[in-house]
Amino acid sequence: MDLSKPRLNGQQPTLQRRLNLPLLTLYGLGVTVGAGIYVLVGSTAAKAGFYAPVSFLLAAFVVGFTGFTYSELSTRFPVSAGEVAYVKNGFNSDFLALLVGLLVVTSGLVSSAAISIGAAEYLSHFIIVSPAILIISIIIILGLVAMWGILQSVLLAAILTAIEVGGLALVIYYGFSIKPDLLGDIGRLIPPLEVGAWGGIVSAGLLAFFAFVGFEDIANVAEEVKNPRKNMPRAIVLTLILATIIYLLVVSVVILVVPMDKLTVSVAPLALVFENATDVTKGAFNIIATIATINGVLIQMIMASRVLYGLAKQGAIPARLAYINPKTRTPITATALVVVIVLALALFFPIAQLAQLTSQIVLLVFMLVNLALVWLKLFRKPANEKAFVVPLWVPIFGFIASAALTVSGFF
Repeated sequence: MDLSKPRLNGQQPTLQRRLNLPLLTLYGLGVTVGAGIYVLVGSTAAKAGFYAPVSFLLAAFVVGFTGFTYSELSTRFPVSAGEVAYVKNGFNSDFLALLVGLLVVTSGLVSSAAISIGAAEYLSHFIIVSPAILIISIIIILGLVAMWGILQSVLLAAILTAIEVGGLALVIYYGFSIKPDLLGDIGRLIPPLEVGAWGGIVSAGLLAFFAFVGFEDIANVAEEVKNPRKNMPRAIVLTLILATIIYLLVVSVVILVVPMDKLTVSVAPLALVFENATDVTKGAFNIIATIATINGVLIQMIMASRVLYGLAKQGAIPARLAYINPKTRTPITATALVVVIVLALALFFPIAQLAQLTSQIVLLVFMLVNLALVWLKLFRKPANEKAFVVPLWVPIFGFIASAALTVSGFF
């Protein structure tokens, strides 16, 4: 039997459309609002100072244009490995399509490995075993969940997302409880029209951008979404709006509550809000932080496996990776490969420098995706009548904004 073309009742099994708008939005929030915001506030404040919230607004502005580009393309081509299909149809180039697919997979794999190491460190406060055993356990267990089924995987991710967003709400609530006059200091967050202040804001924008990376993963589960032409753009826009609101509230509270000298050197900045809290409160927040990191690993694994599946289905990589298990209806071979690679990265490779390149990799993908839509609008074919359509200037500004933020990282 040819495993690259499995059969179910005489037909090749397909992915199931099980995801509605709320689940899809929670999936997007789960991969966007995750480990980034739990660790990046201090690093952003080190560059932008009290104006760190503005850096997050700048990042949201850059991401917003590309979000609308994804909204149109995801309704033109509602398939797994969305970026690959967008670039292939836009430029009619198999090479560029494969390059984009591999870049997306690489960012997901590196992210999963890095976050799994962080998750193991959080767990080590509760489970006293070697870090290697914790890393292996986390990755294998989450890999099995990803193989179990898309509905089960995303339902679990949705539950974890609700918990981690609850943790961020706890940061906001506790910040106001220890400093009730917080709103009176809000003026300190507004930057002056000075080159020095805005230089730090722009420099910190690339770090803040990393916290938004993930919304584009929504495009990679398009084949499992109910009514994708309506729900895909809605979920993308809702994810970005909700993520921006959450980030602005959390960062503003942390900046105004935590002393700047402590904040800028901390690798766990949100925990500083609870420095004088009870042991129960501290423990509860540490549990939530652990859940946030675990959720990030699960969602990145789902994304990477779907991109590999999509590449295989399009004939760009070996067809065996397009195998869908008849019982679970998930790309089980692609998911198994993801587990193996993430394990290798987490256990044997120095990934810190690779993780720092994740933003640049994603920005490069964004530039190509925006150009693909420009090309489609100008030279190739119009959108069908059911597609969500944006004006030509949207992908043009998306490309310019992504390129500008990439260049800022070199200064």
